[in-house]
Amino acid sequence: MPVFLNSSDDGFEARFKALLEMKREDSPDVDETVAGIIADVRARGDAAVIALTERFDRLTLTPETLAFTPDEIAAAIEQVPADEREALELAAERIRAYHVRQMPEDHHWTDPEGATLGWRWSPVSAAGLYVPGGLASYPSSVLMNAIPAQVAGVERLVICAPTPDGKANPLVLLAAHLSGVDTVYRIGGAQAVAAMAYGTRTIQPVDKITGPGNAFVAAAKRRVFGKVGIDMIAGPSEILVIADKDNDPDWLAIDLLSQAEHDESAQSILITDDAAFGRAVAEAVATRLETLDRRAIAGPSWRDFGAVITVRDLDEAAMLSNRIAPEHLELCVADPEALSRKTIHAGALFLGKWTPEAIGDYIGGPNHVLPTARSARFSSGLSVMDFLKRTTVAKMTPGALKAIGPAAETLARSESLQAHGLSVRARLDRLNQEAGE
Repeated sequence: MPVFLNSSDDGFEARFKALLEMKREDSPDVDETVAGIIADVRARGDAAVIALTERFDRLTLTPETLAFTPDEIAAAIEQVPADEREALELAAERIRAYHVRQMPEDHHWTDPEGATLGWRWSPVSAAGLYVPGGLASYPSSVLMNAIPAQVAGVERLVICAPTPDGKANPLVLLAAHLSGVDTVYRIGGAQAVAAMAYGTRTIQPVDKITGPGNAFVAAAKRRVFGKVGIDMIAGPSEILVIADKDNDPDWLAIDLLSQAEHDESAQSILITDDAAFGRAVAEAVATRLETLDRRAIAGPSWRDFGAVITVRDLDEAAMLSNRIAPEHLELCVADPEALSRKTIHAGALFLGKWTPEAIGDYIGGPNHVLPTARSARFSSGLSVMDFLKRTTVAKMTPGALKAIGPAAETLARSESLQAHGLSVRARLDRLNQEAGE
């Protein structure tokens, strides 16, 4: 059974804090193993990647077969049923249209002293996109990672997608094709992250690595950060639904299970201002679990980490939501727009009963790579901005330097950085000489 909480009960605050601090996944000490894998890849390159792929994925490769050939990709794409191809093409179109609107503009201006200031945006040169393989193979994640990078203008995009026992998902390869990615390596795990970060004889290093993965992938991304950029360290999926009683309990039950079926460590929470409705949703979840294909995963998730919270009103619901800072937040209330203005910490918002979170996973347009584990308090989901760099620009005229240079010299002197001050003073002295002062 999930946890049932009521904000009016004694002890609610302590129980709510316990919910927030709940350990939601096993955390084996993988860091030492990952450190060894990274060191091996750095030392032996292709040979290490090939050996580790044979060990973990039961797939024997050579440097020449690390990547899918164009013919292999084309043949796999031919296997995709027409309806699935059309759905993936529509998703790619909508995701691209959304992310195009995110592109920032360069800007510059001249200030009153005559200095030209501003900034300009430029893409990273190369990005590596990690796509989970095997049972957790998600073509939608290819679109969500690759399309923003392509829109940002990244010149070289590569994908690492493990293929256990040599079995590739044709939809993943189609998604790569639709996203403009030509190079797809059939490798995964920490060794793939290390190869993308440091490079091998066959695999060129990249500047940024994005995409979800298991604990070993997450640990590897954490370790290579600094050598390359990363998007985030993602944890198990989360959904929070805030709902009033004017909803179908079964709809919300399915919404809660849509995240629970991802992972036994996923978390699904309902906050409502009607206790009877909360119980009805919990009963609907139990009924749905009897027939859900992935009930062996969703059941433990709901049992161990699920929660139904009854609150006094929707203002209190918003306050609790901000403390939870969920990855996904559904607002199934009469006026979701008004409530959304009070829910400031969430990875993605879904407004109204007709907007299930699953729309965001596939076809809505916004990115589904989102902050988890309460990190929505300080971070955002993946976007074109993750593949861009902002460079500031400054240009002084003689007049501008004369106007503001003395203050820079003073501040340099106050910090005991003599050369800093002298670099300004030398120019000011030249200006004074030319002016005959």
